[in-house]
Amino acid sequence: MTSFFFGHRPRSEFSRRRGLWAALFLLPALLAARPSAAEQASDAVRPAGLQRVATYSVARSLVGIASWYGRQHAGRPTASGEIHSIHLRTAAHRNLPFGTMLKVTNLRNGRTSVVRVNDRGPFVAGRAIDLSEQAARDLAMLDQGLAHVRLEILHDHAR
Repeated sequence: MTSFFFGHRPRSEFSRRRGLWAALFLLPALLAARPSAAEQASDAVRPAGLQRVATYSVARSLVGIASWYGRQHAGRPTASGEIHSIHLRTAAHRNLPFGTMLKVTNLRNGRTSVVRVNDRGPFVAGRAIDLSEQAARDLAMLDQGLAHVRLEILHDHAR
């Protein structure tokens, strides 16, 4: 059924709830990415030649299943428009903003990799993240294909 005035169907209750959950998930990450008034003031008094050194702190932590995708996607554009490379430490996540830095820890062996979100996915139920081949190599999960991981959203204090 279409709306008389707008010519489109009203949103279903399911899609409305899904949008609310996505907003609740992204809001803390977006708020953490904004520089505070103190950081903006310190930037104003910093001499022009002095650069800020990047330091990271953990803003949020999630646990889930990671998979990896490799050579079949190499050279093809990602959802962000960047060309996928198996040699970069990148990842696909369903709703984190592009450019979000994540520390991924393999819970079985403790190995870690810091990746940047530049694609959308995974589109398989039960998976939290898709990693590039290099990130999967860092986590020693190439042979298994899947790994139980902790995702920590890193907040860059250099901004």
